[in-house]
Amino acid sequence: MTRDLLSQLTVLVLAVVIGFELISRVPSLLHTPLMSATNAIHGIVLVGAMIVVIGPDDPLTEVLGFIAVVFGAINVVGGFIVTNRMLDMFRTRPQPRGKRK
Repeated sequence: MTRDLLSQLTVLVLAVVIGFELISRVPSLLHTPLMSATNAIHGIVLVGAMIVVIGPDDPLTEVLGFIAVVFGAINVVGGFIVTNRMLDMFRTRPQPRGKRK
């Protein structure tokens, strides 16, 4: 195992542990607003991943990078859909004509 691979695995494991601890401590009431606020950050990460994918000539890296970009795009789109549904709950609906007070 090379030194670079070991350092990358260490960063991955630390990111997973810290991410799990942070997400599990967020109350469910705040989870959706926090996720909607981070959609812009996920979009920037997605653009960075696309830039990284076009760099290497290794087919395995390209395939894994493409899969990561697809999953990242699904994450961003899903976050915007959830945010839109959440905001729809707070919009006032027009009253029907026959039921006005």
